[in-house]
Amino acid sequence: MNWSALQILVSGVNKYSTAFGRVWLSIVFVFRVLVFVVAAQRVWGDESKDFVCNTAQPGCTNVCYDAIFPISHIRLWALQLIFVTCPSMMVTCHVKYRENENLRKRGRTYANPGKKRGGLWWTYLVSLILKAGFDAAFLYILHHLYNGFDLPRLSKCSLEPCPNTVDCYISRPSEKKIFTMFMVVSSAVCILMCICEIIYFTCKRVRKSYRRVLELSSDTRSEVKSTRGDPTTSIMELNNKIVERKNKLCENGNGSVH
Repeated sequence: MNWSALQILVSGVNKYSTAFGRVWLSIVFVFRVLVFVVAAQRVWGDESKDFVCNTAQPGCTNVCYDAIFPISHIRLWALQLIFVTCPSMMVTCHVKYRENENLRKRGRTYANPGKKRGGLWWTYLVSLILKAGFDAAFLYILHHLYNGFDLPRLSKCSLEPCPNTVDCYISRPSEKKIFTMFMVVSSAVCILMCICEIIYFTCKRVRKSYRRVLELSSDTRSEVKSTRGDPTTSIMELNNKIVERKNKLCENGNGSVH
């Protein structure tokens, strides 16, 4: 697979990310994709060829290998990296959609297509949840399939057509265990970065909403005071001003829903 092409596609979202998002992207491509391409594939390149069981029974070794390795670590990590990086493209596609809308309507729709307001805010939030969810799901699958993240030097197998319980050995178990733990820890750090970004992103939105409420309350009190000082101002005019101000604040805060 051409991982450099995937990096170019996903890196496009980097300019729309927060500091946590940029750290997440660096961890994914430096500590996960680079290690996966340069080292991990070579370490697991001999897992089937050098898997040995102390029996000459035809088919026994293949059956035991399938039981001990239900899915290759390399293929599982490749799927994980694809699933984890794809949600970031949702943000890029949404920004491209906004830019095309500006071109179609001659720039009258979005003043800043990359600003995370309205629908783009929700797209970004959903992408963070999906990234953390996919990483957590694949960690659970890896833990469930291999009864933890351990790779024992010796495995017992008694499946048919093996004549009895045989001993099976994998090649370089210590080295493979180290790479497995490295990938697990890097995945956990990526999950932590996504959670931190979700908290930061949500708190920032709540803080802005709270400020808008305070501004609206302050403006309302000012309008009430001015009405008391000028008896000629009608209650209907006051209500119209409050509604107009509220709509203006909502438009500035949320932008378009697209």
